[in-house]
Amino acid sequence: MKQYLDMCHHILENGQERNDRTGTGTISCFGYQTRYNLEEGFPLLTTKKVFFRGIAEELFWFISGSTNIQPLVKKNVKIWNDWPYDKYKKSTAYQGETMDEFIAKIREDDEFAKEWGDLGPVYGKQWRDFFGKDQLMDVIEQLKTNPFSRRHIVVAYNPAQVEDMALPACHAFFQFYVSSDKKKLSLQLYQRSADTFLGVPFNIASYSLLLMMVAQVCGYEPYEMVHTFGDAHIYKDHIDLIQEQLTREPRPLPKMIMNKEIKDIRDFKYEDFELVDYNPHPAIKGKVSV
Repeated sequence: MKQYLDMCHHILENGQERNDRTGTGTISCFGYQTRYNLEEGFPLLTTKKVFFRGIAEELFWFISGSTNIQPLVKKNVKIWNDWPYDKYKKSTAYQGETMDEFIAKIREDDEFAKEWGDLGPVYGKQWRDFFGKDQLMDVIEQLKTNPFSRRHIVVAYNPAQVEDMALPACHAFFQFYVSSDKKKLSLQLYQRSADTFLGVPFNIASYSLLLMMVAQVCGYEPYEMVHTFGDAHIYKDHIDLIQEQLTREPRPLPKMIMNKEIKDIRDFKYEDFELVDYNPHPAIKGKVSV
């Protein structure tokens, strides 16, 4: 995926050094855009192996409306573990548990998970219950009945509830666009804050998968995923990792095969997808800044 590598080059060459909330420090640019044509393949990064099952399960979790990490933990998806553990460590309930011990409690103890596994009103809450509005299902209905509306938008960044979120929505809102012949569907994501090494590869694949799912249930063909950034940054402890990626040659994109029988977006599960011909370079591990 040359678009992603070009973005990495752009940040390294044009970015400014900035302090940040996590204390790690970044190289950052403001304002950037990439585009991915899904007719050319599924945009899953090939210059390092990306954990697709985690991406898919997180997306199903968003769609379900859940904001508690327990369903993800039970599927061994670790994407959101750091934030509740960090909060727990700062509490009087903390008894020196390691991350693994904390997550074991989340998995096995429903009452503990209810208290310490909830992230506040993050993505799933906003998508499915924005002050009582089910944004996702409303947009799907509007895409079917009023395709040329300019209001096919789902918002995750809710200023009234930001203080209650473990992490305010980084992918702040997305919008759909139907082609003039009513055959193709595109999606544009606005991401206010983007961890280019760890987060962005997941975000590209997640919203491309969402586009495919919505297109299917609405009777369209998925076309273009447009990714627009506010603060696009590389954490300083990821610079060497990004530079290692930039030495690797992108490989052909994989294909995504979906179960065509699914007509309700809430019914999709991991077994309804088959990733074909994914041949990435080896994984590169990096630390999450919390």
